Order: sequence, then C-alpha cells, then structure tokens
Amino acid sequence: VQLQASGGGLVQSGGSLRLSCAASGRTDGRFVMGWFRQAPGKERDFVSVLNWNGGATYYADSVKGRFTLSREKAKYTIYLQMNSLKPEDTAVYYCAAGRPILSSFAERSAYNYWGQGTQVTVSS
Repeated sequence: VQLQASGGGLVQSGGSLRLSCAASGRTDGRFVMGWFRQAPGKERDFVSVLNWNGGATYYADSVKGRFTLSREKAKYTIYLQMNSLKPEDTAVYYCAAGRPILSSFAERSAYNYWGQGTQVTVSS
C-alpha cells in the first residue's frame, strides 16, 4: 500500500486547510486510515483516524470540534478538514494506514504504512 499526502501550507491562526491522502496498491477495504502529526522536537502524535468500511472516526482531544476526517471510497482517499487552526497545530502531518485493534488505534506503532508527510504551519 502506498500513501500520497497533499494539502499542507501556511495559514494564519483561525484559518483553515484541507489535507488529502490517497491510498493505492493492494487495498481490500479492511483497514484504518488517518493522520498523525509531529512537531519539531516532539513525538509523532495521533490526530484522527477512520475505519474504512464502517466510517467510524476517532479524534484526539486537542482537535475535536475543529478537525473533520472524511473519506471518498471510490478514490480510496481521505480528507482532513482543519478549521480554527492554532499555532500549536503546526507540525508535519503524516498519513497512516493499518489494521490496529480497537484499543490501539491511537498508537503509531499499530500502523504499517505511512505517507511522506506534509507541513502545516499556523502563524499567530
């Protein structure tokens, strides 16, 4: 499985951005797909993922109510709509895919496939 991420950029605090991630290769639909992010000098942290078949979504507390994750099944693509962005959202955002068990969906070690990362910078 290959993941191609896009959509990062520079935005002012309070602004919006949308990230996209397209999956290709051997995808059978039984996977979880989403986003992690890594700020300079910090660990790569969970942002949001969704269960591809059922569509259930999960969010980190820090982004709930501001970020929305959705999917376009025909294109094997997910979209992360990020609104009300804050300077602390600045990070490299990585698309991830895998088959984590429910209790591990927020753990980066549970994901086998990663995209190349896209920079999101929010200025104050």
